[in-house]
Amino acid sequence: MNNKFFTPRMMLILTAILVAAFMRLVPHWPNFTPVAAIALFSGAHISRKSFAFLIPFAAMFISDIFLGFHSTMIAVYAAFGITVLLGSLMRNRVKVGNIALASVASSLIFFLITNFASWMSGMMPYTRDLSGLMQAYITGIPFFNNGLAGDLMYNTILFGGFYFVTQRFPAFSKA
Repeated sequence: MNNKFFTPRMMLILTAILVAAFMRLVPHWPNFTPVAAIALFSGAHISRKSFAFLIPFAAMFISDIFLGFHSTMIAVYAAFGITVLLGSLMRNRVKVGNIALASVASSLIFFLITNFASWMSGMMPYTRDLSGLMQAYITGIPFFNNGLAGDLMYNTILFGGFYFVTQRFPAFSKA
């Protein structure tokens, strides 16, 4: 492996992601997980795009082995892939307002994509028309609320904690 990649700063980033990923295995409210925050944080702080995608997807996949897979997994991974892209748009512009906006945007994207996939899958008793699609979105609102709250909390912890550590300990700052 390239030693320029595994700097103290990158090890801090990877440790923060690993700890957050573990939180997915802890009992939680539905959709109140750190996954979107991990994806956003990875996109914002990991400059190698392949790693920025690989790390949150690997964390998801490993935890999915324990939690189980389902028919709409592709939609879930796609939504988090878009979140990594949102994070990469913030790179070099990581500010509180951008983090908050990206958190809300990633929650909305996840809500729209996964509820559409739920409607399309036929696994839920929704009619295959606009009324059924609207019912899928209405049914998903409580999950959206939990997801948004989780995204805001975990993004605050990841981005805020990272900022605190890099300000307090210069070894973790950008070279």
